[in-house]
Amino acid sequence: MTARLALTYLYVPGDRPDRVRKALASDADVVLCDLEDAVAPGHKDEARTALAGALAGVGRPVQVRVNDLASAWAADDLALVRALPAAVGVRVPKVEDASVVHEVAAAVPGRALHLLVESALGVERAFELARSHPQVASLGLGEADLRSELGVDDDGLGWIRSRIVVAARAAGLVPPIMSVYPHVDDPGGLAESCARGRSLGFRGRAAIHPRQLGTIREAFLPSAVELARARAVVAAVESARASGTGTAVLPDGGFVDVAMLAAARAVLDLER
Repeated sequence: MTARLALTYLYVPGDRPDRVRKALASDADVVLCDLEDAVAPGHKDEARTALAGALAGVGRPVQVRVNDLASAWAADDLALVRALPAAVGVRVPKVEDASVVHEVAAAVPGRALHLLVESALGVERAFELARSHPQVASLGLGEADLRSELGVDDDGLGWIRSRIVVAARAAGLVPPIMSVYPHVDDPGGLAESCARGRSLGFRGRAAIHPRQLGTIREAFLPSAVELARARAVVAAVESARASGTGTAVLPDGGFVDVAMLAAARAVLDLER
């Protein structure tokens, strides 16, 4: 299943209908309504009831993060999603086994599934999970659980992040989005973190507060210099093709060939 490439994703607790309404009215590309970590065990029923009302007839991109399939709440979460508009996707946490993906797909037929890898075993099976079912639309990381399990800091996740990017691409999925940056009042740190993620192949990021959205969007949109170079690459390659040659030279002396065309067009797609 093909997912639309978006850049900004906003998490909102499912048991806070006031925040859900604000999130739906925000400029986030996708709203992530959370029934899992953001909702206390005693509020799960309340959260489902609130979301059933808030998302009835919703006409903008939304995903619902359900509880772990092994939990006591997952079946009711999936029943809720099944009753929502067909465009509402499912964010599936703590995925380690393809059989779980098939169970979720059977419970919500036809809906986009967005898998979260949050354990060492999930990382090892990333490609298998990414191509486990036609409803799988994206692959991503739950980094808090990974840090805890592996005993690593942010630097220790670099290889894992690259692994997820490669697995998603190999499975034909859109580039993964980055996990949340937990420091709401640190826009500089957020921008720096986004830049590192972008260099690894991530496109977009989840936010925990609306004021993070602008920083995330700016970090992942191409700069004027990048856009100019992408246009020059497209023009040069198309000119080379027309003349029957395999390579071309940009005005700055850089050599380009047809293999660079897809990357340049991806940059221009982000502009749109």
